[in-house]
Amino acid sequence: KWTPPKSPFNLYKNRFLTIRGSFSWPRYFSTKPPVRDAALPVLWTFFDLWPSAEATKTANWEEISELLQPLGLHVSRAHTLIRFSEEYLNVNWTYPIELHGIGKYGNDSYRIFCLGEWKQVAPSDHKLNDYHRWLWKNYRSLGLD
Repeated sequence: KWTPPKSPFNLYKNRFLTIRGSFSWPRYFSTKPPVRDAALPVLWTFFDLWPSAEATKTANWEEISELLQPLGLHVSRAHTLIRFSEEYLNVNWTYPIELHGIGKYGNDSYRIFCLGEWKQVAPSDHKLNDYHRWLWKNYRSLGLD
């Protein structure tokens, strides 16, 4: 089983792998400053209310939307979370890019942090690139040969 090394970049993805065992959820809460500071508290509340894909797929989109309102695009995010949850549970998928609402960033993150396929990924996100470069620079000392 792959456990990604804790990075010096304090990436929240490392925390969610061990805390919730579900990786793709934080992607729906990603925002740009100044809203970013509100995103993590909203994410924690979301997990308290809907702790799994099973719970989310049957959730009332209006309740999710109300919670996500401070992040913007709350109506579309709520519908996307519900549809993603349904597909996550019911579609025979290999990589999350096959699911609604997941793009290159989410797929690259999943492959790096969940599958350990970091050598096969070429991320384009700058934070993900920082971690990816750090892995390449330190993989031997981290025992990732």
